[in-house]
Amino acid sequence: MNNQQPLIRVTNVRKSFITNGNRVDVLQGVDLDIYEGEMVAIVGASGVGKSTLLHVLGTLERPDHGEIFYRGESVFTYNEPKLASFRNQTIGFVFQFHHLLPEFNALENTMMPALIKGVNAKEACEQAEAILSRVGLGNRLRHLVGELSGGEQQRVAVARSLVLRPSVLLADEPTGNLDARTGESIHDLLISLNRDDGITAAVVTHNMELAEKLSRRVTLVDGKALSID
Repeated sequence: MNNQQPLIRVTNVRKSFITNGNRVDVLQGVDLDIYEGEMVAIVGASGVGKSTLLHVLGTLERPDHGEIFYRGESVFTYNEPKLASFRNQTIGFVFQFHHLLPEFNALENTMMPALIKGVNAKEACEQAEAILSRVGLGNRLRHLVGELSGGEQQRVAVARSLVLRPSVLLADEPTGNLDARTGESIHDLLISLNRDDGITAAVVTHNMELAEKLSRRVTLVDGKALSID
């Protein structure tokens, strides 16, 4: 048993949606602790609620019931401006589709979270250059999104998620839209960031090879975290 206080604590989280007039109970009482420095794989069948759980962890969705604690604070008690600031500064997101802005280059896309925070342009640029170099794109800074390969686009998305040095990285099928070889390079990048920089991460994935490389697997079954190994 881990005696350390968890970085993230999820207690009895429930989340439902209305689809075609019918209520669908997606999360049905999830309890989960994630500790600083862990890389947790969230696995399970399609439609079981993995992405929903990740969205709640990232405060993109509010739970219908239950609480999410970060360093002991219940974050959904925050008002909306404070919650938005918390999300911007504490959590980095990487999704299956990179969601980069095509009219901007790699550097400009990576700077966006820092600019939103209010960091001045010079400092934001320096931070973005540093993290892009860290993910192997130091020679692609001025390339537009359309001039980058799929793997390079996803590396920009990873850099963007990390530019503010967040405490937590949340990744939702980060390699699901990539070929096997490119996906493997993104897996290795995430693992190296965890190993070298101590980034805490939760990764939704169907890729069991990736899941087996991470610190721990959480399996969602029927909207609950029934198997943790």
